[in-house]
Amino acid sequence: MHPAFSVIFLSTLIGVGQGLFLALYTGQIYAMMHLLPTQESHSFYAVGSVLAFFFLAAGLFASIFHLGRPMRGWRAMSQWRTSWLSREVIILPVTLCLVGAYAACHYFSWTTPFFTLAETYPIDPSLVVGAVATISTFALFLCTGMVYAGLKFLQAWYTPLTILNYVLLGGASGFTLAAAFSAYLGTEIVSFYALWAILLTSIAFMIRLSSLIRNSQLKSPSTLQTAIGVRHSIIAQKTQGAMCGSFNTREFFHHQSDERLKTVKTLFLFLVFPTPISLIILALSGIFSVNLLISAFIIQYFGLIFERWYFFTEASHPQNLYYQTVG
Repeated sequence: MHPAFSVIFLSTLIGVGQGLFLALYTGQIYAMMHLLPTQESHSFYAVGSVLAFFFLAAGLFASIFHLGRPMRGWRAMSQWRTSWLSREVIILPVTLCLVGAYAACHYFSWTTPFFTLAETYPIDPSLVVGAVATISTFALFLCTGMVYAGLKFLQAWYTPLTILNYVLLGGASGFTLAAAFSAYLGTEIVSFYALWAILLTSIAFMIRLSSLIRNSQLKSPSTLQTAIGVRHSIIAQKTQGAMCGSFNTREFFHHQSDERLKTVKTLFLFLVFPTPISLIILALSGIFSVNLLISAFIIQYFGLIFERWYFFTEASHPQNLYYQTVG
């Protein structure tokens, strides 16, 4: 498939925003259970949530450039009963609003407990809003992943590994950013986020590697003979019936050389996984921890752009059996 940069930035940016929110809410849950030091609402949770909101909004903005006619973009919601894309279009702004509400709860100190659970754990509005936002965040991960994992005719995507890849890479980048954010503010919970970032990145590496191995062994059930309905053993396409390219040849094939694909795969495997893990481990040793953690996030995000680009080129559309050459 042809990699569209608007969709690449959409999926990577909202992934960071989702992961960062989940990191903040996880930290609050741990603090509520007295497993972590409690952080100041205004400077930590509110600012962190605004940062997550920014990434989600930036991803939503990037998606506009994928629309042929942005003024009619609202129509993408109309097929929510059958289309995962429509569901994603609906759940993304819902998640955006809920993350914004979570930020508002902390900024305006709406943290007076409704009640105390088991006489130990105070449940306040931010926890309730955060719980709903968490459900919405995972629903968004599911919708985004199913946009691709639900396409049976694209074998490289038609697997649960696609959904896991979106969830884990979004979580890994979000927790890496949370570690950098907490280090920048000088909080005591840097190691908590850093260790979670290492764990999620490591699991994401195993899942992505599994998908690469799986996809390298795929065999198309279709052939050039079945594509055109001719049983002859020797068939060669000379023209597609037009003198220039078409939508089919532009959008359903990446037109990249094998050398470039191999280079991009090597780059994202190096930038997304071992490099940020190494930098996080160095940061935990106390040497330039803030700069190292910020660098880990930046490098990992750029790696995610390469990873998502390769994700699209990895899928071979069956129609390419028919449209092999332009003229």
